[in-house]
Amino acid sequence: MSRAYNFSPGPAMLPESVLLQARDTMLEYGDAGASIVEISHRGPEFIEIAAQAEADLRALLSIPAEYAVLFLPGGATTQQALLPLNFADPGQRADYVLTGHWGATATRQARPYVDLNVAASSEDDGYRSIPPVESWRLSDGAAYVHVTANETIHGVEFRPAAPGGHAFPDTGDVPLFADFSSSIASEPIDVSRFGAIYAGAQKNLGPVGIGVVIVRRDLLERAGQPRADIFDYRLQLAADSMLNTPPTWNWYVAGLTFRWMLEEGGVEEFARRSDEKAKLLYAAIDGSGGWYRNEVDPAVRSRMNVPFFLPDPALDAPFLAEAREAGLVGLKGHRVVGGMRASIYNPMPLAGVQALVDHMRDFQRRHG
Repeated sequence: MSRAYNFSPGPAMLPESVLLQARDTMLEYGDAGASIVEISHRGPEFIEIAAQAEADLRALLSIPAEYAVLFLPGGATTQQALLPLNFADPGQRADYVLTGHWGATATRQARPYVDLNVAASSEDDGYRSIPPVESWRLSDGAAYVHVTANETIHGVEFRPAAPGGHAFPDTGDVPLFADFSSSIASEPIDVSRFGAIYAGAQKNLGPVGIGVVIVRRDLLERAGQPRADIFDYRLQLAADSMLNTPPTWNWYVAGLTFRWMLEEGGVEEFARRSDEKAKLLYAAIDGSGGWYRNEVDPAVRSRMNVPFFLPDPALDAPFLAEAREAGLVGLKGHRVVGGMRASIYNPMPLAGVQALVDHMRDFQRRHG
């Protein structure tokens, strides 16, 4: 078996040790006499798996006791529609800050249910920056303020811990909701700063098909809007995220990924690794004499998703073909932006980024 370095933005690469462990339990889990994908979610084996996954995620992210954790089918887009249903009165104002494609997607999911106010947007500069907080037009009495912590496509990230980075704002009595799909568990975050955090698992947390919602318990007391039971976070919490049959395999593999991150040193260690990988890649781009370029404001460049462009789009196809021959896959940029994109989530080792940088330099030498 020869595995490539997978720079795909999601579904993204998983740790090899997690894949091997999942493989080994595919036919039979423990002494259950059946595969992990066959045993009942009501049975003791899966109940234990679910409880351990939650405990590990709480430890990994330092989630306070006053926050509930839900494991729900689907990804972030599903939660974007459920947030207003659960936390806003019909027609209540909700503020959204747009820093890229996924922030704009969140507005489309929420608009049918709230009086949606775009409090700030960097669309005019092609989503290459984050609008200064002092320019945000926040509403009095809003149900919540929504931001996207990291824009997977445009490569823009809120970086509260970075020198000169853009910190998450203090929104006062209005809870701050954040889509952390592509940066969760990549550095320490203060969960208590947020009313709700949500993330699709398929980037840093595990496989596609399951999402995580971390929500302050007092917010669950809000009446919200008329909704089917299956869309009610309160009922999901009461049922331990098993109001209906959950995606058990995805939940199991996510749990293995949480455990792997803890054993590797937790979010502090992955913050160190992420900074090292991102610095290496951005140095190669910035040091190419303009042959490669990243157009994002350096103060808010993402550590997780690095879009970059070659001097001529005609070079894109050969760059990708030669990258694949070198064992580097998943580098094609999103159709919205074009060019290249390297997603360097927690499972991507430094060696993978070094291999990409070596390819970039060699390609420039031969085609520049």
